[in-house]
Amino acid sequence: MTALDAHNERVRYDLEALGLNEPTWVEPTEGVYDVVIIGGGQSGMGAAFALRKERVTNVLIIDENPEGLEGPWVTYARMITLRTPKELLSIDCGVPSLTFREWWVAQHGEQSWEAIEKISREDWMEYLRWYRSILALPVRNRTKVERIVPSGDGIHTLDLSTPDGQQAIKARKVILATGIQGGGEWHTPDFIEKALPKSRYAHTSEDIDYEALKGKRVGILGGGASAFDNAQYALHLGVAKVDVFMRRKEMPRTNPIRFMEKTGVVPRFSALDDATKYQVISHFVKLNQPPTNDTFQRAAAWPGFELHLGSPWLSVKDTEDGVVVETPNGRFTYDFVVLSTGMLSDIALRPELDEVADHIALWSDRYTPPEDQQMPLLNIHPYLGDSFEYLPRTDEGASLVHGLFAFNYSALMTHGLSASALTGLPYALPRLAKGVADQLFLDDQARWLKAYLNYNEPEFVSEVPAESKVDA
Repeated sequence: MTALDAHNERVRYDLEALGLNEPTWVEPTEGVYDVVIIGGGQSGMGAAFALRKERVTNVLIIDENPEGLEGPWVTYARMITLRTPKELLSIDCGVPSLTFREWWVAQHGEQSWEAIEKISREDWMEYLRWYRSILALPVRNRTKVERIVPSGDGIHTLDLSTPDGQQAIKARKVILATGIQGGGEWHTPDFIEKALPKSRYAHTSEDIDYEALKGKRVGILGGGASAFDNAQYALHLGVAKVDVFMRRKEMPRTNPIRFMEKTGVVPRFSALDDATKYQVISHFVKLNQPPTNDTFQRAAAWPGFELHLGSPWLSVKDTEDGVVVETPNGRFTYDFVVLSTGMLSDIALRPELDEVADHIALWSDRYTPPEDQQMPLLNIHPYLGDSFEYLPRTDEGASLVHGLFAFNYSALMTHGLSASALTGLPYALPRLAKGVADQLFLDDQARWLKAYLNYNEPEFVSEVPAESKVDA
């Protein structure tokens, strides 16, 4: 038996000791899943296990990617390590043997754990694959949810695209654990999309063949962490020159997440009033996060790297020599350009929500911020309930929206760093799971209450001795 085999036995024992193999209390509905989770990455799998702790087990996870390639870690993520401190908990849901640390130590020893500074993204993906396996999570890969069709009677139909053709399944609750882009889409500025053929540019979220760009010139727009991730990755693979362009005149140096982690803002953000939530998130967005020191230094160490501060792109043009980029500080030509331009949280951009988007409440429907904090991009975030549930814009849409949960980055405004951030997952998962379980329980209230009032199964069955009597 290997050390990992022994650790797996410990996990199974812990699950049994905690009663996590007990049957569900939810009355089954024939042909209907109690919960379907869209997205089989860390958030989706964590949600499934958190539901298991609530004894909700008639669950299916759906992911459009091949098995083992869920999430960004070995696809479009190009950082060397995770950005979060290695000590942070994530999807263990309070079971120590399910933590990355215990999984790592079981295989490599305590000294190895002390020696590593941060977790590599490849090691993190291996952990996620192990997590899925040891918990025997029910995941259907290569399956995409094209549309969610509500019936208004508490059952949602999910139209699926699968390797075997179009299919449909039914679910009482649907959790959109669809990551950073799951509440909208990755953003490509219009002036680039209109001026360049797709062969000339890509977003950092895409599969970019940097090896095919060996010896070439690459320009990157944007100063987010992914810009420097891609810069060092491209140079490592032989790209001759990489220039990063930022609108800001100075590099951001403060990471507000570190403050949030230390002061209770992450776990208790949901308790804030709307005005304070808006103030915190608008400041967070304006401040932006700097790249990690190691990523920046790794990129800057290459002779082909150059950083252009105070240099927004004014226009781009496709020519025989390459993409000509016009900036306030001059003109530059590249063989290929990469966009580190973030994403937009806008449910109107999500095709799976076409049937219900108009009925979902937005922040603009519920709160008007002061003029100095006003940010239109924040106003179109969905205004969620306490457990990540979509709320209806009007009473007429309540039955259509009921049972849908946004466990993705669009929850930022309502729940802060939560659904798509490792920092927030330990606190977000119990909140989500309890909310889903509570909805199932309350939806079935008439049925179980009637059964409870008619319950007449004897528990006391002992015979009363004949000589026993009650004193007058």
